[in-house]
Amino acid sequence: MLIVYSKHRLPKTLLGLVVLVILCTSSRCETSGRKTAPQPRHSRFGNSPLHHGDSDHSAVLNVVRKFSVDHPLGDQDLFSTINRRRLASCSNLYPYAAIAVDTTGQLADVQNVTVTVSGVTKPSDQDWVGVFSPTDANTDACPTESAAMYLQTGDTSSLPLTCHYPVKYKFLNTDPEYISCGKPTCEVSAGSRCFVQTCSGSVSFRLINIRTDVFFVFFTGGLALPCVINASSALSFANPKSPLYGHLSSVDSTGTQMRVTWVSGDSSPQQVKYNGLTATSNVSTFTAASMSSHAANPASDFGWHDPGFIHSAVMIGLTPSTSYIYSFGSDDVGWSKITNFTTPPAVGANSVRVVMYGDMGKAERENASIHYSAPGSIGVVDALTRRNDVDVVLHIGDISYATGFLVEWDSFLELLTPVASKVSYMTAIGNHERDFPGSGSVYTLTDSGGEIGVPYETYFPMPAAAADKPWYSYSSGPIHFTVMSTEHNWTRGSEQYSWLQEDLASVNRTITPWIVFTGHRPMYSSYTSSLDFLLAPVDTNFAPELEPLLLSAKVDIAVWGHVHNYERSCAVFNGTCLGMPTNDSAGIATYNNADYKAPVQIVVGTAGFESNDFGTATPPAWSLARIKDYGYIYIQADRTRLTVQFVSSTSGTVGDQCSFTR
Repeated sequence: MLIVYSKHRLPKTLLGLVVLVILCTSSRCETSGRKTAPQPRHSRFGNSPLHHGDSDHSAVLNVVRKFSVDHPLGDQDLFSTINRRRLASCSNLYPYAAIAVDTTGQLADVQNVTVTVSGVTKPSDQDWVGVFSPTDANTDACPTESAAMYLQTGDTSSLPLTCHYPVKYKFLNTDPEYISCGKPTCEVSAGSRCFVQTCSGSVSFRLINIRTDVFFVFFTGGLALPCVINASSALSFANPKSPLYGHLSSVDSTGTQMRVTWVSGDSSPQQVKYNGLTATSNVSTFTAASMSSHAANPASDFGWHDPGFIHSAVMIGLTPSTSYIYSFGSDDVGWSKITNFTTPPAVGANSVRVVMYGDMGKAERENASIHYSAPGSIGVVDALTRRNDVDVVLHIGDISYATGFLVEWDSFLELLTPVASKVSYMTAIGNHERDFPGSGSVYTLTDSGGEIGVPYETYFPMPAAAADKPWYSYSSGPIHFTVMSTEHNWTRGSEQYSWLQEDLASVNRTITPWIVFTGHRPMYSSYTSSLDFLLAPVDTNFAPELEPLLLSAKVDIAVWGHVHNYERSCAVFNGTCLGMPTNDSAGIATYNNADYKAPVQIVVGTAGFESNDFGTATPPAWSLARIKDYGYIYIQADRTRLTVQFVSSTSGTVGDQCSFTR
């Protein structure tokens, strides 16, 4: 994912802190990285794109300023406190304060909970409620440490600078009666006269089963220096071992096997029941020690959350393009609800329908705030849930945007379940899953927050050759998909380059007449900004290295994410149009690939994260269509025609359409 400032230039203070974080965010810098990854084999990518956020982190930039006199903490010089790991409690500011939760029993797998704060003598728009887990989470303020952890991932929005990352949070001023004291209570009175009046407010949270107990904390002081007023008792989930968040993927191109992967708090093998058969799961997990040890990072510290256990089982003996029902779990921990799924068409079948997109992330349905909230993700998921004409989904990088805040993988998987539990959901790795210094990634920035690909590969096992070699190919119907990793070495002579060369050369165009080549970072994008000197959307070394390979193999389409908009090119090579589409009788731009010229480049980083403006009114000659919107591409292919539509999840309309014939 490329994250860009839409309104602000990068502040010098922030830039300095970003550089400091990239170099070493604490004195715990070490020389080891991902345990299974090789060290970088070259360092010639000096002009590789960096990352940055969408808005100023004013809390960070102003954290050493004096608070104004109307701040609940009063007028304090923060220079004396900023380097302290723990800050004092503020419970004495609101001596009548109480926090209540409308649920006293155990929590269901999905449950709405309302939290009410009362006894507040002076409501402030700096008051907020956070959800924390587990029960030993440190809710003290850690301004410098936490700010560095957020900035490490590129997120410069204002976020809670607590010592442990909250699951989610809301400001109490979202209750319109809080600031106005619309529900006053008299605490001290004499006769008819009230001497002390307090106010109350409520916020609601949609909680999902994250296996560990949760509790709610009432803070004042805003996000920059949060100070605890009160905390609730802990709530437990009724079944922390519940089998949840099942999602499917293809094992091969036959359409006769499907993998189902799910999450549970149970370490014992479970089963999937399907078509009168059962398959037993392989069980895996990861720990904080599995994350990068090269430098301090969210994944192993501030953002760590126990992932439970990831179960994966393969359903065999299936028939392509056929509907089945399945359920997973065990008699000991319970079974998931029965779900319908459909196998994809086998390789060589006459037709297939595919959805592709990148850069999804997650957002909270009750509008709670989180790190890296992706406002369009819910709309894309809901739009796909309503469709019943999809055989395969291919998500090309920047999957959850958890970036070291690991509880957000659960949030993403829960959001995705209505889609990924019903059709084959294939993925490619992106910078926000893999990149970190000293980990073997091509781009040695901190975009993964220390995850270094471990959660991604555990949650989304693809038919790759080995761990940390996440390139693979897959065919369905008349399309062959070659999936590369833009985050691993792709230069000539590298292992991945050799594999790509062999895979493309092996495609039988009689069986699969179409080739779709895909990965995360694009070869072409006309997006520009004033920060291109620092944050170029395209690595200028990338296309010269791999574009000749695509041309030689007569790749029809190259599809990418990373830049958060939609763009379609002519048949382009080396920045020059070698072929242009013509409109058919229906007015659809059509590329005649019977007279092949070059690949058509498509960027579709539109699945949820904040959209990018293009920055220039006039596109380059190779750019034929540009759209800033949330959505996805929908591909329909038979043996002689392939059609691509960009479908807006905002309006439901087709924003761009083209066809390929042969």
